[in-house]
Amino acid sequence: MKIVFIGAGNLATAVSLEMQRAGMTIGQIYSRTRESAESLAKKLNTQWTTNLNEIIPDADLYIFALKDALLTEIIPKVKPNEGLWVHTAGSVPMQIFEGHAKRYGVFYPLQTFTKKRRVKLDKTPIFLEVNNPEDMKMLKKVAIALSGNAQELDSEKRKMLHLAAVFACNFTNHMYALAAKLLEEQSLSYELILPLIIETADKISEIPPSEAQTGPAVRFEKEIMDKQIAMLSDPGMQTIYRLISQNIYKEKLQHEQY
Repeated sequence: MKIVFIGAGNLATAVSLEMQRAGMTIGQIYSRTRESAESLAKKLNTQWTTNLNEIIPDADLYIFALKDALLTEIIPKVKPNEGLWVHTAGSVPMQIFEGHAKRYGVFYPLQTFTKKRRVKLDKTPIFLEVNNPEDMKMLKKVAIALSGNAQELDSEKRKMLHLAAVFACNFTNHMYALAAKLLEEQSLSYELILPLIIETADKISEIPPSEAQTGPAVRFEKEIMDKQIAMLSDPGMQTIYRLISQNIYKEKLQHEQY
């Protein structure tokens, strides 16, 4: 099987390298910038291009690993071929390929990717969707070679899954960044809270997050919360603190009703 990656960002880098390790052939890398295309192609020992007209036409699978906004721009510029076209976006329906490809679908790994960190996909759930049922067998074979958790999922449910991932990953990571900022202001190391972060993540693999919640907000200790808000010089962080604290307590009360 020959695979072309259209995109050379975080996801494309991680997934293409894992595919190659699994014995798949990455036939080409496309990126709008030479630096990105050449850098990833060098790691994969394959060819690259920055010209959409030069994308090879005989691959079996074309993976559009692009920012959501770029999909509508790039897809119409790729010459039609007989391969299976898939995108990797959580919130974009597969119908974005309609009129541009006969065979199309979605290959969505539910994971966070950063170029500087290798991510093993063996436990990462990969969600699949195709317009032609006959292509599911091939796409699932690719997914299973990377992960033991490959599932079919339609676009509507995938959008909600992506929304949940934004809360669980992106927003959580932003909280880590704010915590690091507070520590840096006091010349304290971010590493001081790493054991806390790790235990928090590990704990919810054993008990539901609603039962794992601790801290002054869940007990609604107003005096402590008011003092901590006063310690924050950034009005934005004060607002975040208030809103999240209120919601934590609200969720606790609702949970107790059941």
